[in-house]
Amino acid sequence: MKIIMLRHGQSEWNLKNLFTGWTDVDLTEEGRRQAREAGEKILKAGLKPEYYFTSYLKRAIHTLQIAAAAMNREWVPVVKDWHLNERHYGALQGHNKAETAAKYGEEQVHIWRRSYDVAPPALDASDERWPGHEEMYASLSQDELPLTESLETTIGRVRPCWEELILPALRLHDTVLVSAHGNSLRALTMMLLHLSPEEIIAEEIPTGAPQVFDLDNRLNVISRRYL
Repeated sequence: MKIIMLRHGQSEWNLKNLFTGWTDVDLTEEGRRQAREAGEKILKAGLKPEYYFTSYLKRAIHTLQIAAAAMNREWVPVVKDWHLNERHYGALQGHNKAETAAKYGEEQVHIWRRSYDVAPPALDASDERWPGHEEMYASLSQDELPLTESLETTIGRVRPCWEELILPALRLHDTVLVSAHGNSLRALTMMLLHLSPEEIIAEEIPTGAPQVFDLDNRLNVISRRYL
């Protein structure tokens, strides 16, 4: 069995160096090129995903659609799950990373971005950036929608998708592809490899680069590689 993890291609806010989180921005032309090349690499490697997972955010959805087209596998079933959304950056969302570092200090911003259990300043639920104001999350309770998240709480949020949806799919299909985000893919990587908090914060996942995990019949990782 194989699971392919694909972080979305460059987004409009990646290009502008802004904290993005749950903000629903699209891919740049470079991001679309990365997504197409990712699909071509998967095809060239002879891999044939039989089931797709992605988040509610268009940069991950469009990455999947473009990669699937490059593989000529648009017909493969897709599950969209909000649990796979990027980490919510709270009150930092929409702010320039360099300007934020100048305001709060590089050390503090590094703690917010790279620590395991420290979350950025929270939004207020009245803030227009809170996801409860968006139609796509109308079915969720207020308790389910974050005001901010640490990596630790992001992993807790991703876990139900891993245990209830992705693991069962891996037992039914030879190859599953997950198109998501840097931190939600970190969460999956942590659970798959049984990493410690110290190990997972050191994991860097590049945009648009398919990572393949080969698994045995007990879902233990035999090998991992980027295409």
